[in-house]
Amino acid sequence: MRLRRIALVAALILAGSQAPAQAGGRGGIELERLDRGLVAAATAEGVFLSWRLLGPEATGHSATGLTGVNFHVYRDGRRIATVTDSTNYLDPAGTAASTYRVTPVGGGRSATATPWSSNHYDLPLNKPADGATYTYSANDMSVGDVDGDGQYEYIVKWDPSNSKDVSQVGYTGNVYIDAYELDGTQLYRIDLGVNIRAGAHYTQFLVYDFDGDGRSEMMFKTAPGTKITRYRPDGSVASSKYITMPAADRKAGYRDTDDYRLSAAGYYEHVVRMFEGWSTHPEVVAGHWPATVEEALGLAPGFGDAKALTDYFMDVYAPARSTRNALRNFAGFIVDGPEYLTVFEGATGRELQTVRYKPGRTDDGLMWGDYAMARIEPGNRVDRFLSGVAYLDGKHPSAIFARGYYTRTTIIAYGWNGHRLTENWYVDSGWVPMTNPFNDSPHGRDGTNPEFATITTQGDHSLSVADVDGDGKQEIVYGSATIDNDGSLLYSSYDTLPAGSAAPGEYVRLGHGDAMHVTDIDPNRPGLEIFTAHEGATFAPYGMAMRDAATGEVLFGAYSGRDTGRAMIGDVLPEVPGIENWASLPGGSDALGLHKATGEVLTTAIPGTNQSIRWAGDGTTQILNGAIDVTPTIDDWKRGPVLTATGTLANNGTKGTASLIADIFGDWREELLLRTADSSAIRIYLSTDLTTHKLYTLMHDPQYRVEVARQQTTYNQPSYPSFYLASDTDWAKVPLRSRQ
Repeated sequence: MRLRRIALVAALILAGSQAPAQAGGRGGIELERLDRGLVAAATAEGVFLSWRLLGPEATGHSATGLTGVNFHVYRDGRRIATVTDSTNYLDPAGTAASTYRVTPVGGGRSATATPWSSNHYDLPLNKPADGATYTYSANDMSVGDVDGDGQYEYIVKWDPSNSKDVSQVGYTGNVYIDAYELDGTQLYRIDLGVNIRAGAHYTQFLVYDFDGDGRSEMMFKTAPGTKITRYRPDGSVASSKYITMPAADRKAGYRDTDDYRLSAAGYYEHVVRMFEGWSTHPEVVAGHWPATVEEALGLAPGFGDAKALTDYFMDVYAPARSTRNALRNFAGFIVDGPEYLTVFEGATGRELQTVRYKPGRTDDGLMWGDYAMARIEPGNRVDRFLSGVAYLDGKHPSAIFARGYYTRTTIIAYGWNGHRLTENWYVDSGWVPMTNPFNDSPHGRDGTNPEFATITTQGDHSLSVADVDGDGKQEIVYGSATIDNDGSLLYSSYDTLPAGSAAPGEYVRLGHGDAMHVTDIDPNRPGLEIFTAHEGATFAPYGMAMRDAATGEVLFGAYSGRDTGRAMIGDVLPEVPGIENWASLPGGSDALGLHKATGEVLTTAIPGTNQSIRWAGDGTTQILNGAIDVTPTIDDWKRGPVLTATGTLANNGTKGTASLIADIFGDWREELLLRTADSSAIRIYLSTDLTTHKLYTLMHDPQYRVEVARQQTTYNQPSYPSFYLASDTDWAKVPLRSRQ
């Protein structure tokens, strides 16, 4: 492993000393064929225009950006400007009645637009009917060109107000996923059904053109009862159909109308059956677990039958471990029944293929360690899902689906050829051995798979995809471990616990965390960096850490001794080289400070940690703030608020994330997509801050594009390009994209 890391570093140093490679020449990645993406917005100074420079149109570099195709701008049929230094323009004489056209000099894809009345546009939504005890709000989003016209369609997930974390007891309403055109035309709605619980950890939906036909597909986890409703252009229902169950499941008696949600009484019976079958459990048969339930719970032999043991477990044993263990109230979870993965046609929602979700849950979390900690939480670690998209072969996108990151950790990569899913590779740490599933912490312990044993407890509440080793193929950055493009383990990061920790001097995993950011953070060192926050408190060597993305080596970090739950990066101080980084402790404490890209503390105060956005024309980073009932704002660390998104709300509780932040049209700046307060629309905000930097759409950078596809995954993290993008970017080092 050490020799491999040295070779990777040497390759990155050599690559950094040479001219940047042409995209497509190294990897041959073909991204979406997008249109010009022209948008116009009325401002107090006139009409602001913004449009896309497409990847192949950039052919060189200047001191302020890229060079290549230039553009003529027309108002009402008369040419009013030729723009060479950017892809935006402010027309002081423009009005709301003006019509604009942008045409490449020398010919090419042109576009027309009429102005929005302000800096935002409302995409109308069809809000689902509220339930008796809960309401619906628009939640996470993704985009994809589902019909091949070069324009994005908008995929919206609807969450009920009673959605739950995987550790929380209770029933939830159904989850819905809708597809819309920009004008609000609803294409279809997919009702995931009662057998998919609502919450950030359960439904990760991928929207991407996986087969290269120019039209995006959609994939996510489904179950019996998942139903597709397709709409006509006038909004009437064209069809409504359940997904197809495997024939073996039909034969076994499973039905579309099944409801696998456990009631409190149902969970009691579930535990009784578990105790009745104890002697036949494979871990008991193998001698790994106590031979009897009495022995596992510390009772004398012959205590009683399975019901007596269940009463003792629920009423005495569990509450003694933690006052939060109210297992008599355990209800609303789905711990059995079929689990599927379905591929949908993006334009119509039509089911293309349904397969079994791999791996299955096996049990209610007993093997996953859900009963082993002081807090007994069936259905928790077993139901942690992640997803993403990766160009594993440097050419074709693969779908990545994952289950588990605290104990057993699994990741699977699929290819889609337009007809069938093909498994590219499968990573499985194996079960984490426990001597007693009711009292033996499984965290930080190796799994049973010889190659992947060390990836347990290393996964985060999201993942990233990047070409970390410079070979033109993308890897899966799974928190504190990275899986190479071929499915092998590239590395799993460890370091030494410091003084004041739980075990000073012990060499341990960096461990699980809530926030991760992967890009070129320090332009003065080769390759990419990974900045993460870590949850392990006194059992983690760092509360926050910066790592070399190719080797996993920690470049610098700060021990906190506490659950460090939030972290962010951004060029918030343009006078300081590199991208700054910071993390916060519980309660929003800024004790760790604002750091330079090289690790030096700049100040004890820090910006927010909800989400970042590239909003300003100078290349600096701004921060989205506001959560729950607080109006979202975009704030610049030096200038203060630059946008107040009146009438909108952020998502996901205290995390305060947007429905989506992405470069969906216009120049390279990112748009902000938020739900209106009543969820009647998605409000799309456009930056009208003029920029003199010319750059192709970020959607034509392979890393950024797949990061947008995974942005909705669990704890939404910003999307980052594969190159250094900040106020001091050396444009000669920005890779050119020769293919689209």
